[in-house]
Amino acid sequence: QVQLVESGGGVVQAGGSLRVSCAASGRSLYATGWFRQAPGKEREFVAAISAGTYYADSVKGRFTISRDNAKNTVYLQMNNLKPEDTAVYYCAARSLGVASMKAESYAYWGQGTQVTVSS
Repeated sequence: QVQLVESGGGVVQAGGSLRVSCAASGRSLYATGWFRQAPGKEREFVAAISAGTYYADSVKGRFTISRDNAKNTVYLQMNNLKPEDTAVYYCAARSLGVASMKAESYAYWGQGTQVTVSS
């Protein structure tokens, strides 16, 4: 069983930066993704990492996903944040080694961390 714990969310002004973290316990992570859900909207893919990295078009060039295998932790560095980035950010992991942009592909989910970008 894998447990995921996100941290690092908060409130930031537009144009600012935040880094959210996803720490895993129970077993080593393979493919890990970040998703987000804004009020009244469906959960959407943000970024994923396995052998490579993958990004939604809306965050390309602004967000960077990375991992520290020694700490079993995945990070999402978010720069040049916009008000439309406001959402609860969820970390997700799967035991297969290939990342996916589909939420249903992930078996393990964290509780989410709130990111709020003020204009």
